[in-house]
Amino acid sequence: MTRHLITSAIPYINGIKHLGNLIGSQLPADLFARYQRARGQEVMFLCATDEHGTPAELAAAKAGKPVAEYCAEMHATQAEIARGFRLSFDHFGRSSSPQNHALTQHFAGRLAEAGLIREVSEKQVYSHADGRFLPDRYIEGTCPNCGYDRARGDQCENCTKQLDPTDLIEPRSAISGSTDLEVRETKHLYLKQSGMRGQLNDWIDGKSDWPVLTTSIARKWLNDGDGLQDRGITRDLDWGIPVKKGDEDWPGMEGKVFYVWFDAPIEYIACAGEWAEANGKGEADWQRWWRTDKGAEDVRYTQFMGKDNVPFHTLSFPATILGSGEPWKLVDYIKSFNYLNYDGGQFSTSQGRGVFMDQALAILPADYWRWWLLSHAPESSDSEFTWENFQASVNKDLADVLGNFVSRVTKFCRSKFGEEVPEGGSFGPREAQLIADLTTRLRAYEGHMEAIEVRKAAQELRAIWVAGNEYLQDAAPWSTFKTDPEQAAAQIRLALSLIRFYAVISSPFIPDACEQLMAAMHSEASDWPDDLDAALAELAPGHGFTVPDVTFRKITDDERAGWQEKFAGTRD
Repeated sequence: MTRHLITSAIPYINGIKHLGNLIGSQLPADLFARYQRARGQEVMFLCATDEHGTPAELAAAKAGKPVAEYCAEMHATQAEIARGFRLSFDHFGRSSSPQNHALTQHFAGRLAEAGLIREVSEKQVYSHADGRFLPDRYIEGTCPNCGYDRARGDQCENCTKQLDPTDLIEPRSAISGSTDLEVRETKHLYLKQSGMRGQLNDWIDGKSDWPVLTTSIARKWLNDGDGLQDRGITRDLDWGIPVKKGDEDWPGMEGKVFYVWFDAPIEYIACAGEWAEANGKGEADWQRWWRTDKGAEDVRYTQFMGKDNVPFHTLSFPATILGSGEPWKLVDYIKSFNYLNYDGGQFSTSQGRGVFMDQALAILPADYWRWWLLSHAPESSDSEFTWENFQASVNKDLADVLGNFVSRVTKFCRSKFGEEVPEGGSFGPREAQLIADLTTRLRAYEGHMEAIEVRKAAQELRAIWVAGNEYLQDAAPWSTFKTDPEQAAAQIRLALSLIRFYAVISSPFIPDACEQLMAAMHSEASDWPDDLDAALAELAPGHGFTVPDVTFRKITDDERAGWQEKFAGTRD
C-alpha cells in the first residue's frame, strides 16, 4: 500500500474564489485523493487559506475590518464552500496558525545557519499618500514584457513574468491609486537561491515523469537571462509572521514580517501539525508524513497547482527544504494546470469576472460543476468555459448517458419484476463481451487516474457509461421480456449491477450522485471492482432497490440564456 500525501495550492484569503481557481488546484487534487482512498490507499490531503501579505490587508481594509478578524471570517467562508463542492480535505488549515509561525521561523533560522540568507539594503517604493512602503503586490502598473495594464510588482498574472516593482511602467499604489511615489532605502533578507541553482537543476532533471508544463516553467526560471536570482523573503508589513531566527530575535529586522511566498508553502507542513492538534494526535502522527527520518520514506507526495504557482514550488520551496539540511519530504510529482478562461476573456478575482464558487453552488449542485470542470481540465493548454458548452456537456454526459441509463433500468425493472433484483436466465456471449470490454476500459481508466490524466480519465469514464447504454439498446430487455422473460431478467440483473458499478468508479468525479445511486441500490459494498465478474454479481437475485429521483436534470435553453446574461458583467 502506498501512502499518498496530497496538497493543493493554498488559495488567498482575499475573497471567494472563481471556478478557474477551483479547477487549477483544489478540484483535481480532490479527484486524486478520492480515487486513492477508493483503491484502499492511505491518504493525507491538505489545504489551507493563504492569509498573509498584500491581498489580506487590502481586502480587510476594503471590508472595513481588522485583518485578523477578516481572515478568520473568510477562512470559515472558504471552508464552507469547499464542503459544498465536496472537497475531501483531511484538514483545511490557516497559514496564520501558530504551527506555521513556529515552523517558518525555524526554517529561517536553519537557512541562516547554513549561510543561505543575506541582508540587503535596497530601494523600495514609498507612497506619500498612504504613508508607507509599498511591497511588490501593493504596486500595480503596466507590464514591460507584455503590456498588461494590471500587472503587480512581483509578477504579471498575464504572462507570468517575474517582476520587481521598479520594472512597472506608470506604477501606482494598489491601496489608494496614487502615483505620488518615491524610492527609499530599506533593509531586507534574501534567500540565496542562486547558490543552489546546480542542486535544484539536478533535482528537476531527475523528474523525467513530470508534466512538460511544470518542468518548462522551472527551467525557464533557472536558465533564462541571468538565471535563478536570490529572492527577498521579508517585507515591511504589519500583518504576517514576525521575522525571527528560530526562537531568537533578528537584529535589524524589527517590525518586519516574512514574505507571504516564503511562509505559504511551509503551511503545507504546518497544516499537518494543525490536523494532529485538531484530532487529538501527537507530533509523531504528522511527522510520519513529512519527515523521512520519522516514517515518511514510503510517502508519495503530489502537489496540484496552476501554472503561475510553479516557480515557487519547483524552486523557492525546494530551496527552503534542501537548504535547511533537515530530512523533510520533498515533492515527488507536481501536477500543474494552464488557465481556464471565461466566455471570451479571463476569470479574475480582483476584477470580479466570471462565475465564483458560491454563485455556482447557488445555481446547481456540486456534481454538475465537478463533472464539467474535470472533463474540461486545462491540462495541455488553456481551456474556456462557455455556457453553451456547459449546458451541452451536462445534458449529454450526465443526463442523457448516465442519468437516463439509471432511470430506464430501474423503472423497467419495477414495472416488470418489482423493486428487487430478478432471478432467472443466464449471461450469454453478449454479456461476456460487455464484461470483457468494460474490464479493458476500467484498466485504462485506472491508468489515467494513476497518471493524473484528468481529461483522459473523464473520457474513459464516460465511455464506460456509454457501453452500458449500448448494451441496453442492443439487448433491449423490454422486447426480450415479451418472448423470454427469464432472459430479460438476466439482462436487467446485469444492468442493475452496472448502476452499482458506475456508482463505485464514478465517485471521485461525482460523489453526491454516486452516494444517491448506492443508496438506491441498497448497497454499502463500495470496494473497488478489481474483478469485474465478481463486482457485477454483487447484487444477488432478491436484493431490493429503490427507483431513485432524477440523478441529473437537463439545463434548459432559458436557464442557460439567463445565466449567460447574469454573469456577463463583473461581481459587485
